[in-house]
Amino acid sequence: MKSNFNSITQEETPVLVDFFADWCGPCKALAPILKEVKNELGDQIKIVKIDVDKNQPLATKYQVRGVPTMILFQNGKQCWRQSGVLQKHEILEVINAHR
Repeated sequence: MKSNFNSITQEETPVLVDFFADWCGPCKALAPILKEVKNELGDQIKIVKIDVDKNQPLATKYQVRGVPTMILFQNGKQCWRQSGVLQKHEILEVINAHR
């Protein structure tokens, strides 16, 4: 997963990574919101979900201490991060500001 993750985040297209856990209630609330964001932006964004329980080294590398945590990458650089649930319009604002 790690090498694949690095190649995905190197792309010019913004990549929104959702660090989540199956047992996390707010993560479940965020999932349909991210689906709506993807439906609205289509190919202008990639959304990748990372289960912190199954990808502990990756979660540790990015210092994810709470879920959900979203990190926006572009060209291999972390441009933004936020823990907790955001509404669709808030996520769209962040993505549009980095395109």
